[in-house]
Amino acid sequence: MNHTVVFRPEAEDEVVDAWRWYESRSAGLGDRFANAVDGLVDRLAENPLAFMQVHGEIRRAVLTRFPYAIYFRIDAAQIVVLAVHGRQDPARWQARS
Repeated sequence: MNHTVVFRPEAEDEVVDAWRWYESRSAGLGDRFANAVDGLVDRLAENPLAFMQVHGEIRRAVLTRFPYAIYFRIDAAQIVVLAVHGRQDPARWQARS
């Protein structure tokens, strides 16, 4: 069963900011980043419990080709993406739970 995945506005902004940064480095790299995020979101929608809990009920799904992770929680009817976070201070996303 696939769960509905919703992004908090801050998480959406983080994806767009990272896409812009990668695209500014090399044409098409931003799109490869976005495709990696989309693929990982599909995987967590299919089986969110496969990903490790890292902070209370918050789970982490790690991108393989980019130094980012998707932090999310499972609600009754959906998965809420709290952050798409690189190596910044984790306190930035931990308060979003």
